[in-house]
Amino acid sequence: MQAQAPDERSGQVPDPPETGDEHEPRRGRPRSAAAERAILDAVVELLEAGEPLAALSIERIARTAGVGKATIYRRWAGKEELFVDVLRAIEPPEPEVSGTGGLGDLRVLLESMRTRGLAQRSSVLLHNVFAQMKSHPKLWHEYQCTVIAPRRLAMVAAVRRAVEAGELRDDTDVELMDDLFLGPMLVRTIHRPDAPLPEDLADRIIALAIEGLAPRRPAARPEGGTAARS
Repeated sequence: MQAQAPDERSGQVPDPPETGDEHEPRRGRPRSAAAERAILDAVVELLEAGEPLAALSIERIARTAGVGKATIYRRWAGKEELFVDVLRAIEPPEPEVSGTGGLGDLRVLLESMRTRGLAQRSSVLLHNVFAQMKSHPKLWHEYQCTVIAPRRLAMVAAVRRAVEAGELRDDTDVELMDDLFLGPMLVRTIHRPDAPLPEDLADRIIALAIEGLAPRRPAARPEGGTAARS
């Protein structure tokens, strides 16, 4: 009989029956990172096998991962929180920004949106999960709050730094300027799934937006000190 890890024996919910292929590598210490990886992989495995989100239960996930249900509940409050972390795991990683740059950081963040859009188009799993997620309001809300909102704040912060650095006008609402940068990429990645996503898309969006958002320069006056009348 296979021994359980001490943590599993102390949980409130007993482990499900184990199959012959669920051995010690998925249990035992150091178990925190390994168990979490096994749980995330189990959800991906079930989704790739065609299981809809609504049909996935904590018990089924635990059995596939080779852990007890208590192990899952120690890490996630419920399925919604777990599924959000699964999405994070299968999406491209979050970009690294300097935190000090303006337009440079903005370009990095826009490029990250483009690569996520490409990933969703090329990955049947990602496409199906996102399509299903919108039918689950609690899961969609959790994803918006924990993933989308922080990305939005990072974009706004980059625009604000660009204003402070004199790269953008300081007389326009920062969030509105952010929408001008963000909007074209959202349209192409979400609302127009067949639209091209070329490698220079982030640069082109920034260049076009800057035409209207670049700092205003004083009008040049003709020699003599008096501006010519039109």
